[in-house]
Amino acid sequence: MRSKGIFLLLVFSALTAYYVYSPIPDEIEERWKLMITDCFFRSLSHLADFSELLGLKDYMGVMMFITIAEGVVPVSDERVRVTEEVFDGVGVVVYEPGQQGGDGELRRAVVYLHGGGWCLGSSRMGPYDLLARQLVSELNAVVISVEYRLAPEHHFPVPFEDVYRVIKHFLQRQVLAKYSVDPGRIAVSGDSAGGNLAAAVTQQLQQDPEQQVALKAQALLYPVLQALDLNTPSYQQNQEMPILPKTLMVRFWSEYFTSDKSLFHAMMSNSHNSLESVGLLKFVNWSAFLPESFRSPYNYSAPAAESLDPSRTIAAIIDPRASPLLVPDSMLHALPKAYVLTCEYDVLRDDGLMYVTRLRRAGVDVTHEHYSTGFHGALMFTMWPTDFQIGHKMKDNYIHWLKQNL
Repeated sequence: MRSKGIFLLLVFSALTAYYVYSPIPDEIEERWKLMITDCFFRSLSHLADFSELLGLKDYMGVMMFITIAEGVVPVSDERVRVTEEVFDGVGVVVYEPGQQGGDGELRRAVVYLHGGGWCLGSSRMGPYDLLARQLVSELNAVVISVEYRLAPEHHFPVPFEDVYRVIKHFLQRQVLAKYSVDPGRIAVSGDSAGGNLAAAVTQQLQQDPEQQVALKAQALLYPVLQALDLNTPSYQQNQEMPILPKTLMVRFWSEYFTSDKSLFHAMMSNSHNSLESVGLLKFVNWSAFLPESFRSPYNYSAPAAESLDPSRTIAAIIDPRASPLLVPDSMLHALPKAYVLTCEYDVLRDDGLMYVTRLRRAGVDVTHEHYSTGFHGALMFTMWPTDFQIGHKMKDNYIHWLKQNL
């Protein structure tokens, strides 16, 4: 009887190990910690698929558990004053230094946009709350963390418009004066989908003839920047990598745009381009914009562009407010200095690399930090139990750049 129990325990342990194990490259530090973290994400994703299949709850509704589980109530402490406010109809969390400075002291400001594929995430999650407090403390800055509305309930361009309204409101001189912010020292920043929104908003503000206060910097952390070619070398290399496999990133894109599930399948096969997008493929041609070390050993093949049924054509796919890489070079040269963080083991790596190349060719001052052992989302994994050394390194370098350039 005892031997049977031991056998069953061994079988259970083997099955558990088989499920937990994933083929993570040896170069990545703390591999087993990442495997365990990824196991949780994969399990939740499988549960979300099953729930949607049974018609119980949609996929993103189940995945929202991550946002809820990491939720916090932002409160003031002796170093940081926190208030929840509404800027032009959009909720924001405002973080300010706890000790008021001397008369006339003006501070830096960072408008921060959380990640989550436009479908998940919140400024009220523990990692974002912690990051905002560190920005306040180390930069003596005001941080505006934006609670934009999410897809699939609110498709594009709603998240973009929410962010744009917040920044337009904040950049009014009377609002900046209220928070003792220096109009010449303001940055917009975000990670992943938040990096997408930060890049898009920066471009659109540059074209706004009524905008008087300009951004000094944009800081984009493993940003997602284009939806035309979802078969770049990084998508091919990292399609099964934690924390953002290709299937999840494509699902984020498709649900950002529409509730039509057929778009997901078309995007997975990279057959979602229409004749309207042919002229824009040159802006995401990775054979022209990626350094040789990232192109090899892949061969470039332009995505097929088909004459799709007009009812299936998603205009948002070619909208630069969704895909900032699609703007012409003439619209890049006047952009503010940029910080771009990319990770080797990330499907979005090449989006960031292509933007770095194009910005530099346009004459923009760009600082590019590439983490050869980095994975998507690492900068947010700085709290127990998902506490990674590389996340702390990324955060320290990011804050250091802001301290030197803002």
